[in-house]
Amino acid sequence: MDVPVSFLRARLGELLKRSERDFELGRAALYIAQEEYPQLPVEQYMLRLEGLAEAVKDRLDDETAPPIVLGEVIHTLFEREGLRPNKESYYDPRNSFLNDVLDRRLGIPLTLGIILLEVGWRLDLPLEGVSFPGHFLVRYRGAAEHLLIDPFDRGRIRFENQAQEVLDKEYGGMVRMQPAFLRAASKIDMIRRLLVNLKGLYLNVNDHERALSVVERLMLVQPASPGEQRDRGMLLLKLGREAEAKEQLRRYLDFVPGAVDAKRIGLLVRRLEAGLGAPKEGFDV
Repeated sequence: MDVPVSFLRARLGELLKRSERDFELGRAALYIAQEEYPQLPVEQYMLRLEGLAEAVKDRLDDETAPPIVLGEVIHTLFEREGLRPNKESYYDPRNSFLNDVLDRRLGIPLTLGIILLEVGWRLDLPLEGVSFPGHFLVRYRGAAEHLLIDPFDRGRIRFENQAQEVLDKEYGGMVRMQPAFLRAASKIDMIRRLLVNLKGLYLNVNDHERALSVVERLMLVQPASPGEQRDRGMLLLKLGREAEAKEQLRRYLDFVPGAVDAKRIGLLVRRLEAGLGAPKEGFDV
């Protein structure tokens, strides 16, 4: 039996309110996937993450030195389990659903990184996400040095002063490294990034229904985001839900009356109030 969307949203909303320590990143990612797969057995996939950590433990015997544990985690995930980057179909939405990534062993930097983090945390490794431009990374905070792990390169390890190499691969040498690029990502930052990725994928293929679903979940993550309020209104309009769109866009204008697009959105609202509908061009999300 499918789980109602209202229940899924309420459950995700409750999880998002938790502290960083109590926030279950993998569970939140699976809740996001459950809107695409209503019968998704979330607990079974959480046990899969536990099982991966147990597999690492079994191979370590009694070894607890963090660098050795880290090496075994990377070896288990990217060699034994065969997790790999989906370079051929990078924009396939399945790369953003944690259950699909675990099943297909294909993903993008963020979802591969979430698996690495979840397994590493279960083994008490000092890992954190890094909001690197265009390419999510994982940082190991060792006692002697910090290391960057690239989940999209089968767990390749670099020193922090080698981060420019990753930028060069992404931007062809056109972007210079800045300290802000190595800012740690909170768990809610990672969920926001996951949803933003999905939103972009759906907008690019004009899947307005799914894009709206993602925007509404982004509004749970960041309720005060003017951009998501506006985009929700525009997507409602695309879907022919004019009364809801009009109300949402009014709220957007009330919230940010000085927005750069206030004049454009105000004109649109007046057209809707007059029963003229939206113009055919010039009002894309």
